Amino acid sequence: MSDQQVDHGKRTWLIATSCAGAVGGVAVAVPFVSSFAPSERAKAAGAAVEVDISAIKPGEKLTVEWRGKPVWIVRRTPEQVAALSGHDAELADPMSKRTAFPTPEYARNEARSIKPEFMVAVGICSHLGCSPSEKFTAGPQPSLPDDWRGGFLCPCHGSTFDLAGRVFKNKPAPDNLEVPPHMYLSDTKIIIGEDKPA
Repeated sequence: MSDQQVDHGKRTWLIATSCAGAVGGVAVAVPFVSSFAPSERAKAAGAAVEVDISAIKPGEKLTVEWRGKPVWIVRRTPEQVAALSGHDAELADPMSKRTAFPTPEYARNEARSIKPEFMVAVGICSHLGCSPSEKFTAGPQPSLPDDWRGGFLCPCHGSTFDLAGRVFKNKPAPDNLEVPPHMYLSDTKIIIGEDKPA
């Protein structure tokens, strides 16, 4: 009978120490695993940012932060993609050839993107660093031309950009919106800040 009590005591002791060890292991593992995520300082210095784009509906914009700047991810509707054509003569730099913000080769096209459906751009006006407002609805509106196709308006000084972030001529902003380096990890995830597989 005393043998059973000893076994029961050992079993209780083993369970208690195993549980304490598991809790201690988790307490050590959580900070260790967390250390792999980029710190706020690393993000500000330019660490890449992974973004899930699966929830963005056509016609919507998602804003994320990269290097302390707002980066817009716009899922353009088929109509918005079609509206990017036919107004190159109104744009200051339709094919993004200027070098103030070097545009990645894969974004030197009409849509300024890898996939025409998605625009990825830094949401800071190239004039004085203001943040333009989204004006996605086409047609006449205050401060916009009557043939507006949709895009962005910088309320500070009136610069206008199309839905590819290309600046219109004769506006204070000297250049298009910056396209950051980015690449698709899958159909639903992109990484901003990297454009070449490691």
